[in-house]
Amino acid sequence: MDYTHDTTFLMMIFILPGLFGFSLIGEGVGKVMNYDPRGWVGVVAGSAFLIIIVIAFFLLSTNILG
Repeated sequence: MDYTHDTTFLMMIFILPGLFGFSLIGEGVGKVMNYDPRGWVGVVAGSAFLIIIVIAFFLLSTNILG
């Protein structure tokens, strides 16, 4: 099955979690800008989240997982 052309699948699996990752990064940057060192946790977690989403997309688009 070709997951990369199903827009509903893309929305649920990649776009919505991607927006969540960007919001984690944004919240972390906001905390860092207010001199809260715990903001780096949000930046790192959001970045890792986005990296996992990108890797999953490439695995699905090359039909390694599906």
